[in-house]
Amino acid sequence: MKCAVISLGSTSSEWACKELGKFFDSVDSLNIKELQVSLDREGWKVFYEGKEIVTKYDAVFLKGSFRYAVTLRALAHAFAESSYMPLRPESFDIGHDKILTHLVLQKWGVAMPKTYLFSKVASAKKFVETSDYPLIVKIPNGTQGKGVIYLDSLATATSILDTLSHLKQPFFIQEYIESSGVDYRLLVIGDEVYGYKRVAKKGEKRANIHAGATTEKLEISTELKSLAVRTVRAINADICAVDVIPSTRGSLVIEVNLSPGLQGITKATGINIASRLAEYIYKKSILFKEQSKKDQPNVLTDLGIDLSDKTNEEKGKVISELEFKGDRILLPGFVSKIGKFKPCYDYEFDISDEQVFIRRASK
Repeated sequence: MKCAVISLGSTSSEWACKELGKFFDSVDSLNIKELQVSLDREGWKVFYEGKEIVTKYDAVFLKGSFRYAVTLRALAHAFAESSYMPLRPESFDIGHDKILTHLVLQKWGVAMPKTYLFSKVASAKKFVETSDYPLIVKIPNGTQGKGVIYLDSLATATSILDTLSHLKQPFFIQEYIESSGVDYRLLVIGDEVYGYKRVAKKGEKRANIHAGATTEKLEISTELKSLAVRTVRAINADICAVDVIPSTRGSLVIEVNLSPGLQGITKATGINIASRLAEYIYKKSILFKEQSKKDQPNVLTDLGIDLSDKTNEEKGKVISELEFKGDRILLPGFVSKIGKFKPCYDYEFDISDEQVFIRRASK
């Protein structure tokens, strides 16, 4: 069993690699800055330090900030069919854009602060003129509490909106939730949820460790666990952090984090989170591998083909009737699925009496 951790080489990534090494036969730590993805009609190729990656990984754990969002999405697509990944391609599309995150969470009925989107700054200015303060302005991309601006008055709001307009920076506005500078960081690993409380330093609105917040133990209620798991399912992920803020309306999700640090949560909980994460990835990769093996037989079984028949024992050999349409032969649907035939390719035919061989044409 082989695993790859693609990241920026943070301490958390090093911890993950170490623990994954206790389960997998080999673990490759790859720096995302050294990766390149190429794609054409033939498929995907991934290169590391200029050399094509030919290793078949059973699991790929992708980590990285929004600055590498495009590369992460491309890598996720490249490995999607061959390797188990706790973060799917769409997880990166959604999770690295706070606006998309809130749109998806709203669709899933996840509790969150009231959020306002505007097509132009002029509309936002009209909104803040009649709003109660304080408010929050957020930039769609950003981590560690950055890109979050506190608006305490109309004058501040107008000034900030003018600056964002000048910078041509997209934004959205949220209601301010009073929580006495407290929020919760929850880490979802499958159906398990670990977490801790963050308390902002005096005078700071952001309860983020990178902004000087302190951590405290957190008793995770059934409500919090359900909220966190539902949020992570909404973005089609298995492992992800969720930031939640307490309010008079109950707990509200403020954002997700696809590449959370492990130091804070490990210290606060006293649990080897990296080990829990590694074990989960290993178990899921085994299930993914087993399911991949089952997929081909399932196609045949669904079509009523008896796999116990000795004539079908040899891989790729199936006896079936052919359907004719005029002078044309229509191949059974399972042939396209097993052969991975696609309409975008050209094919060459080797034809002789009563037999035809079909293969994808070379470039």
